[in-house]
Amino acid sequence: MNEYGLRNPNFSVAELGLKNVAAAYWNLTVAELVEEVVIRGEGELTDFGALAVDTGEFTGRSPKDKFIVADKETENSVWWGDINIKFDADKFDALYNRVTAYLSGKEIYVRDCYACADPRYRLNIRVITESPYQSIFSNNLFLRPTPEEITTMEKDWVIMAASGFMADPKIDGTRQHNFAIVNFTKKIILIGGTGYTGEIKKGIFSVLNYILPHHKNVLSMHCSANIGKNNDTAIFFGLSGTGKTTLSADPNRGLIGDDEHGWSDNTVFNFEGGCYAKCVNLSKEKEPQIYQAIRFGALLENTEFFEGTTRVDFDNISKTENTRVAYPIHFIDNAVEPSVAGIPKNIFFLTCDAFGVLPPISRLTTGQAMYHFISGYTAKVAGTEVGITEPTTTFSACFGKAFLPLHPTKYAELLGKKLSENKNIRVWLVNTGWSGGSYGVGSRIKLAYTRAIITAALNGELDNVKFETLPVFGLQYPVSCPNVPAEILNPKATWADKIAFDNKSADLAAKFVKNFEQYASHANKEIMDAAPKVAVVA
Repeated sequence: MNEYGLRNPNFSVAELGLKNVAAAYWNLTVAELVEEVVIRGEGELTDFGALAVDTGEFTGRSPKDKFIVADKETENSVWWGDINIKFDADKFDALYNRVTAYLSGKEIYVRDCYACADPRYRLNIRVITESPYQSIFSNNLFLRPTPEEITTMEKDWVIMAASGFMADPKIDGTRQHNFAIVNFTKKIILIGGTGYTGEIKKGIFSVLNYILPHHKNVLSMHCSANIGKNNDTAIFFGLSGTGKTTLSADPNRGLIGDDEHGWSDNTVFNFEGGCYAKCVNLSKEKEPQIYQAIRFGALLENTEFFEGTTRVDFDNISKTENTRVAYPIHFIDNAVEPSVAGIPKNIFFLTCDAFGVLPPISRLTTGQAMYHFISGYTAKVAGTEVGITEPTTTFSACFGKAFLPLHPTKYAELLGKKLSENKNIRVWLVNTGWSGGSYGVGSRIKLAYTRAIITAALNGELDNVKFETLPVFGLQYPVSCPNVPAEILNPKATWADKIAFDNKSADLAAKFVKNFEQYASHANKEIMDAAPKVAVVA
């Protein structure tokens, strides 16, 4: 077996059971990996200079095929269910051996990297992949050690991704041929049967969502974060379509990160060293930072070219709507490196309320912050998905339910603890959705108004204005805001039919309460007291 490239001389892939691979290529440069991808026919360069690849059968994560090994470490701590599916420890060992046997005789690519920009929580990762493009992804998304660090660093976790290995459910205990399995005791993430790189990224996110809150008293968060010229940190939570990327991308503020962060006793820090941005309908006008980051070194996934060219057609979603680009964070001009800042001054929960009930901005109490954090509400509107003909509620606990190994109340209570310890933090619920009626009657709140609202909150311009309370939800909203018409701040005032508003408000509140039933037995009194007050009919 031959091993090439920059590595710790005291370590060989043989120690991972990979004793018979044809060659192990360690920490190749991006240029070398791009050449490998092109030679192997797995991708081609675009006219931007970025590499475009097709991830194959899977163009997104497969949540039903994500497992956690159940053992002494996890049995009584993991939130088991349809999000975290148990996998037998002996089955894991057998499957791991089958994967290493499959890789025998093949060339593999090894990448040393790490997660967590705050050095106190650094997690060293060794990523072994069957494909060179997966190694480019790992280089771009995780933090990159120096050459000097590589020659001495020891691994904390191993990710082994064998995209061509197909599991046999009868033998391996999987649901189907693809899988992503986390073993917290052996500190291994085993991935097979899928070339989708998001499984690598979200595998480590799930690991940090367990380790940091459970063992380190650090709140892990699915959010973007930025920092102003006065070193004021802001974090933005929000599900798809709420404006998280757009509103956190502010040319007047430095980007800490766009997706995954930790909140320690005195820092907010990025878990990652790059961005994994959506490309659907991308244009230079709508998302200039992302557009300009698509250059040599960036990795495009599942995009299409204009016929007969190497020019990317970002509007073409014939493969998937989930087209992506992965690039290092320094491809963004105003990125903060190292990606560490102080504790937040402002926290924004972004929701697209298509029912037109929630105010454009509300100031939350600690109890309300915990309640709305667990709820993770937004609404999908007609046309966003097949079969949706009217607004539908979507709830995702902690704005990232799919990646939570612990019960959602664990994260919410840690958020509440941090808010109680830092009384000057402001938490805001921002509705980027509808006003004056539900979708189809009212109109969507103008982006310019939402930007003005965010700016006012960041600048402290809402600290001394009068607030009033919205019935049912108990939300406090300002009666005035710079550069925003006062009449839109009270949602009921924008509805021509006030009775219709009251009915819709009661209906949405009931949906919140119904959704929260699954968490109520674990929630404390402060959280439960913040629930909307739904009238009980005698």
